[in-house]
Amino acid sequence: MTSPTFTTVLLVRHAQTGTTGKVLPGRAPGLHLSERGIAQADGVARRIAELTRQPVAIYVSPLERARETAAPIAKTLKLRPIRDRGLLECDFGLWTGKQLSALQKKPEWRAVQHSPSTFRFPEGESFTEMQLRMWTTLERLAHRHRNRTIVVVSHADPIKAAVTYAQGVPLDLFQRTVISTCSVSAIAFTGSTPVVLSVNSTGSLKELTPS
Repeated sequence: MTSPTFTTVLLVRHAQTGTTGKVLPGRAPGLHLSERGIAQADGVARRIAELTRQPVAIYVSPLERARETAAPIAKTLKLRPIRDRGLLECDFGLWTGKQLSALQKKPEWRAVQHSPSTFRFPEGESFTEMQLRMWTTLERLAHRHRNRTIVVVSHADPIKAAVTYAQGVPLDLFQRTVISTCSVSAIAFTGSTPVVLSVNSTGSLKELTPS
């Protein structure tokens, strides 16, 4: 009989940039952390360092804002960050870099918010594709580090999609979940049903254990 597993994946959203909440940055290069974001990254590194079960690996989206967030975590844990394209932000296609205030006036915005399973970004990715990409990446990484804890630094929508998938929430309702900058959400991969341990945590992680 196969022994049970309990692999904890800590999902960290990148820290704040100068455009957070203002534009849809997507995969555009050259976006760096703001001064506040740098402080947030240092803070989440300290919070993760408090865990009793220390992470054994850290994986990161290739985008600069994610790598800059991962750097202090990796330094604190004495680990080398590993880039993984499966953790990239959603490909927003022609919407990349557009002002959110302008996008919110588009008729398609209602689908983005209320029926995302039906929406594909013009010349970009669909939410369904993004969710599948993120979840299969997490499964692969969890399998690589069975019964250990790892850190994954990614972006709001991929993390939100993974957390809600683990909870069994339909994709069309995933926008009801908030993933703040430098928040930590945690999923345990058990070999059968995933267990969500934490969502959008911005406080201490010392008590991050299943009940």
